[in-house]
Amino acid sequence: MIRINLSPEPQWLDLGHGVRLQLLPLTTALMVATRSDIAVQDLAADASNDSRAAVFASALARRGVVDWDGVGDADGAVIDVTPEGIDALLSLWPIFEAFNLHYVSRGMLLDAEKNGSAPSPTGTSVGATATARPAKRSAKTAPRD
Repeated sequence: MIRINLSPEPQWLDLGHGVRLQLLPLTTALMVATRSDIAVQDLAADASNDSRAAVFASALARRGVVDWDGVGDADGAVIDVTPEGIDALLSLWPIFEAFNLHYVSRGMLLDAEKNGSAPSPTGTSVGATATARPAKRSAKTAPRD
């Protein structure tokens, strides 16, 4: 079953370490816009999957982050959300990992869900029904008189 959140309102996501992001819903429009981001488009054809993931996550965050809590400058003063600040925040491994797992992955889960299959109505699946009659006893296993 696919669960749809019809609320167009931004939601808060706790990333740990006292950091929370207020994010726009992860919609098709947001994902398509992110794929068109210049940083994503400028990736080299031979860029590693890790590099692609980092660039895509930053591009998505720059579009999706509305507000944040728990983010400050080197002196601890609260700073406003900026593209540069988002990139700096996502350069921290635990923050990137939590963002990728709890926000970016939600957009990818639907792809994974469609790969699951119900039991086959015939065949060897648990939900299958037998399609062949039981074999008759052979002469070797038939009881002897």
